Amino acid sequence: MKNIVKVLIITAALAINTIVIAAPQTAPQAKPQQAQQTQQAQVYTTVNALDVVAAPSKYLNNFITVKGKFDKFSTLGLDYAPAMRSSEDYITFLIQRPDITDHNIPLSEMKIFLKRTEAEKHIDLNAGDEIEFSGKVFSTALGDVWMDAEKFTVLTQKPKEETPTSQKASETK
Repeated sequence: MKNIVKVLIITAALAINTIVIAAPQTAPQAKPQQAQQTQQAQVYTTVNALDVVAAPSKYLNNFITVKGKFDKFSTLGLDYAPAMRSSEDYITFLIQRPDITDHNIPLSEMKIFLKRTEAEKHIDLNAGDEIEFSGKVFSTALGDVWMDAEKFTVLTQKPKEETPTSQKASETK
């Protein structure tokens, strides 16, 4: 009887070993293909600048396009920790308030950041030049709009006015 039990145990062990060895090996999991970084065209919503500053939270994390009149390049909002954009890499630009037409007042409630390398291409802009910019509203710190301008286009530039010094120089030539 002991021999029969030993034979059954050995047979069972061999059968289990055979089953384990004969079991189909699962194919090694294929490595996930690296995600192809296909940049889909970002959809920007064209908005009025005054609507955005009236309700900044409504536009938070949205991609928007704004047309306006350039006012000036500035350092407004740079290096402010809650909405950090480094003054080494960025410059701010302001647009004019579209609701005031008899003189120039910047829309300072909208902090628009542009990479310095891009801003340097447009250093000759003057107050009143028409521009269009698109980007993402990334913060509403201080209740204002903080936006990264990813696209920047000059639509029209006012003709350069000659200063008295440049007139004299052209007259002497």
